[in-house]
Amino acid sequence: MSFFLPTLKKNGLLEEVAIAICNVGSRKVCQQDDYGSQDWGIFAPNLKIYGFDADADACEAANAALESRSISWEERHLPYALGSEAAEAATLYVTKNPMCSSLYPPNESYLARFAGLPELVNLDFSVDLELTTLDCVCQEEEIDRIDFLQVDVQGADLSVLKGGNAILNRTVLAVQVEVEFSSLYSQQPLFADVDTYLRQQGFTLFDLAKAYRVRSRSPIHSSAHPGQLLWGDAFYLRDAIAPEADPAFKTPDTLLTLACVADVLGFSDYALEILEYLTLNHGDNPRYNFADSIIQSLAQVPQFREQGLGTLTIAANLRDYLSQASESLLAIPSTQ
Repeated sequence: MSFFLPTLKKNGLLEEVAIAICNVGSRKVCQQDDYGSQDWGIFAPNLKIYGFDADADACEAANAALESRSISWEERHLPYALGSEAAEAATLYVTKNPMCSSLYPPNESYLARFAGLPELVNLDFSVDLELTTLDCVCQEEEIDRIDFLQVDVQGADLSVLKGGNAILNRTVLAVQVEVEFSSLYSQQPLFADVDTYLRQQGFTLFDLAKAYRVRSRSPIHSSAHPGQLLWGDAFYLRDAIAPEADPAFKTPDTLLTLACVADVLGFSDYALEILEYLTLNHGDNPRYNFADSIIQSLAQVPQFREQGLGTLTIAANLRDYLSQASESLLAIPSTQ
């Protein structure tokens, strides 16, 4: 759950913030896949969501579901199969569970060694298709900006990233990408390949949501190690306030957008660092003075209220930018 956004919204500081999300592999499997109903919804009506999936039926179902709702944001799902090259012939390997389908064939001999994986990932049938690239689709669909890019295409994620190199380097602030640590699909790129590529594009790894599986032949597993680490979601963000960062990502509006994205993704400490940076460097403009919002947000944490907000280093740093009302929140509580 985002930490600063509700207060920023209440204080009128999000009115000019627009967010564009792109989800590649956008089949909606659970409630968390419905971005507009999650924390991202706070940006509506200035919220755009683009979903791409090789499964045309999944896109049609997603669009039909949206039509039946009174949504306050723009969202559309389009049937594109994305890769690193346009007009490239490929094979889609449809698995027992369609959500595990991939442009790489399942590595069935390896999958068989883990509990619960063959039933999901083993091959059902295959179909031929033609790939395009994220850059080509953005041009065709007139998508000029993506702030947050999520890619989950079962082993072919690096190809999608390479096919979106232009927009990735021009506008994308954060990436959530599925990565594998072992070859669940034959000849697929692994985490190290994805990590190297994204770091070359100026992104920093912030976290990994990890998934483990135990051996199918074993009735036990260690409490310290719940099986083997096989895949996960990797979260990358730009460190736009670093001295070596691309100046194009250092504008106040872009930094504010990055802070908002970081907050939605749960990196509230990074969001705070950016909001403080904006206040100290651009706070003479009321649009970028977030001192009150920061202190009001921190005041909602009982621990900080008990110890006194004025004892926090961040409070001292922002004191010159606080309103009188927020200044009063810094008073150290009297001891009883």
